[in-house]
Amino acid sequence: MKGNRLTRIQWRIMRFALWICLAVSALVLAAVLAYYRLDPAILWAGEPFSVPLILLVLLLVAAVGVLSGYWFGNRLKKRLENLLESALKYERGQFSHRIPPLGDDEIGRVAEHLNRMARRVEQQVASLQKLASEKAQWREQMKQAVATEERQRLARELHDAVSQQLFAISMLLSAVRENLPEDHPVHARIATAEKVAGDAQNEMRALLMQLRPATLEGKGLKEGLEELLSELEAKQPLKIDWEIGDLPDLPKGIEDHLFRIVQESLSNVLRHSRATSVTLRLTAAPRQIHLKIVDNGVGFDMNKMKRTTYGLQSIQERANEIGGVAEVISFPGKGTQVDVKIPLVVEEGEQKP
Repeated sequence: MKGNRLTRIQWRIMRFALWICLAVSALVLAAVLAYYRLDPAILWAGEPFSVPLILLVLLLVAAVGVLSGYWFGNRLKKRLENLLESALKYERGQFSHRIPPLGDDEIGRVAEHLNRMARRVEQQVASLQKLASEKAQWREQMKQAVATEERQRLARELHDAVSQQLFAISMLLSAVRENLPEDHPVHARIATAEKVAGDAQNEMRALLMQLRPATLEGKGLKEGLEELLSELEAKQPLKIDWEIGDLPDLPKGIEDHLFRIVQESLSNVLRHSRATSVTLRLTAAPRQIHLKIVDNGVGFDMNKMKRTTYGLQSIQERANEIGGVAEVISFPGKGTQVDVKIPLVVEEGEQKP
């Protein structure tokens, strides 16, 4: 602590105790001399060790005053220093600090009140931090809601405009090609243009699937997947064989991630695999959800997977976010298999599935 040492409370108490002892001693000596009618000169007589008696008495009284004042002042100083150190910590924002018990007197009660104040401030800080986190989550949810709405709008516009126009172009090219003899010089070019239009249609359909919202919108996972697969099979020249078993009650996060994994996997099939059939299996094993998607497409070289545009990294990341694993197996000309396993954690008190 900064400041003059002689102005500290310990030295003030020492000086106070010294003056009190000297004053009391003087009063006692005066009372004894008056009561016994003694001559004050006696205090200067009898010089043991060649020191006057009055001087010995004063030295003894001063020693008692200084020592008692130092002892009491030092104890009081340590208690007050503890209070001061705690107050400085609270000033720096360390509200988790607690003052140890300092007794039952006023200083001890001050320490108790400071501890209560620190607990109250700590609770208020926790409430403020919770409020800030909820505010940030609310902003994030608002952004996601706006982004989802915009994605739906874009999907509707692309489906109603660009997708329909691509379909019309494909139909017109097909009609022109059929009316031309095969040896006509433009026949091959029209066939190429028709193929490009068909590829663009597949690309557009895959894009529309990715633009769909990533949530189930109030539906269960099984219901949402069956609706998605039925709609896709009706609109695509793709045979889809699926089997979705009875699923336990899953947390919302797991359902949303599994639904999105299926969406992205099917989007990859439409965009890149050139597959004619897809098989999907979703089953619930003891304490595990197992998803398998297999297509008969062109496949790819797994050693070059990082350079592909299949977007499989996103599937693996989504599986990792819910504690699962996603394994991709593919060979050129042999199709692709996506195998996802999600563990189910059973909390205490719940029955095992």
